[in-house]
Amino acid sequence: MLSLKPSIRLLTTVFVLAISGHASAQSLGFDSREATIATVHHALYTGLSSCREVVSSFLTRIETHNPKINAIIALNPAALATADALDEALAQGNATGPLFCVPVLLKDNFDFAGLPTTGGNLDLASLRPAASASTVAALQRAGAVVLGKANLHELALEGLSVSSLGGQTRNPYDASRTPGGSSGGSGAAVAAGFAVLATGTDTVNSLRSPASANNLFSVRPTRGLVSRSGVMPISYTQDAAGVIARSLEDVAAALTVMAGVGYDVDGDNATALIPESSVGVDYGAELAAASSTGLDGVRLGLLEPFFNRTASPENDPVNEAMDAVVGALEAAGATVVRINDAALFNVTSMAAELDTQRFEYRESMDAYLQNPGHHASSNSSSSSPRTLADIYATNNTSGSGGAGNGSFVVIPAQYEYVTTSLRSSTANDTYAAVQSGVRNLTLALASTLSAHRVSALIYPEQRNLVVPVGSASQAGRNGILAALTGSPVVTVPVGFSEATEEAPLGVPIGMEILGRPVAWCLCLQSLSLLLNVPLMFTLIDKRSEKKLKESVATIATDIL
Repeated sequence: MLSLKPSIRLLTTVFVLAISGHASAQSLGFDSREATIATVHHALYTGLSSCREVVSSFLTRIETHNPKINAIIALNPAALATADALDEALAQGNATGPLFCVPVLLKDNFDFAGLPTTGGNLDLASLRPAASASTVAALQRAGAVVLGKANLHELALEGLSVSSLGGQTRNPYDASRTPGGSSGGSGAAVAAGFAVLATGTDTVNSLRSPASANNLFSVRPTRGLVSRSGVMPISYTQDAAGVIARSLEDVAAALTVMAGVGYDVDGDNATALIPESSVGVDYGAELAAASSTGLDGVRLGLLEPFFNRTASPENDPVNEAMDAVVGALEAAGATVVRINDAALFNVTSMAAELDTQRFEYRESMDAYLQNPGHHASSNSSSSSPRTLADIYATNNTSGSGGAGNGSFVVIPAQYEYVTTSLRSSTANDTYAAVQSGVRNLTLALASTLSAHRVSALIYPEQRNLVVPVGSASQAGRNGILAALTGSPVVTVPVGFSEATEEAPLGVPIGMEILGRPVAWCLCLQSLSLLLNVPLMFTLIDKRSEKKLKESVATIATDIL
């Protein structure tokens, strides 16, 4: 088997050919493989495809290939009717909205009036919200077609992406491994070509981990930029909502729509942190405007404590990919400053001492479950749990029991966390001390950026390859810094491990770019840097496109 580290665009082409099992175009009027917002709109506006054909192609792909990776919990029965309505609008010359007819999947902790919001939990299978989350409604107003709900790690509490309702989601690049999480269904689905975009949430790692593990892009926005109203919560301090896509342009387009909700007075008062002048920013336009920006004079901080330099088959590929990226950035004119403050940037101590979710989870989840809008639907069950304690009342570490629906998956680490959360609250004296520590960390981060005169920090999203199915936890992730400080952070693909029988293309590796912790906008330095990702791949990948194309036939017979 050849050892390949192809460029992002060619890799995606190879992958979609492989997962489809053939290289010929689909019989429908639209080929959903490697689709982006631009390709969907090109097909529609040139008359090559109807919206129904676009949506049907994705639904057919899900039906055919989802059994291999198990990324989807439920499909939206109204998706084709929505497509028909958009076709009518198109025929009348009224095709408006930046996401017109763009197929989207929702992580199953986003409320959508057409489907239950379960969090992947059997006990919540009958919880049907009367209204959609603010961000989901915004996506629909922009023309997006909701295809359905994606699996996640149960209640978004870990990174293995296994749930009692949805089962275990597998990584499309290596079915023996997890897809990251907790938004693993979203990441695996986009990687497999089941949707153009998928929403996700991030309390510690959960948008960035699946992006890294599935060769995708994601943005965890500045705290308050995107409303969390109608999203099943964990932590008021740390929760963020965002999107995963296969291109940065698509991430920017979706972020523009989701951030356009602005101040959500009835749903999320964290949005009050964002000044009115920052509402309505077009991040796609900002991205395009920065496209001429080079890396000369740019200073980046490399967080050395966020690496595991112990030699091993799981760590070495990550370190090699990051070393290659650093070399490419320096060759392109950037200055990379090594930051070695192990006392400040200690992931283990941050998580143990400053993680706020254990204090906020019970109160946040109880408020969500007791929202009258979650029990107003005629399809909702009156027995649906009203508190976190109701869900866990008769469960134990073996996962047996439940509040009336048999059993659900509780990995030991998750069970211990929930047990602690049920005993904790924001009234605890310790909570005030933790919040003080979070503020100090935020100030220390800003001081570090200023002292080293760097515009952003870079580091691997995960210090090792994404873990195999059956692992105790998703070890080695570095997301806690951005989660605690509310900093904007972007995840980008940077390489692959060596090819193996289980992973014919290798296992994807991602990098985080963390911008200055501002309270009112997405850090544009991060976006500017990301525009140079194609340059990074040009510098890193010395293999010829011809050689890669010759390898397609071999790879396509082996993957999945």
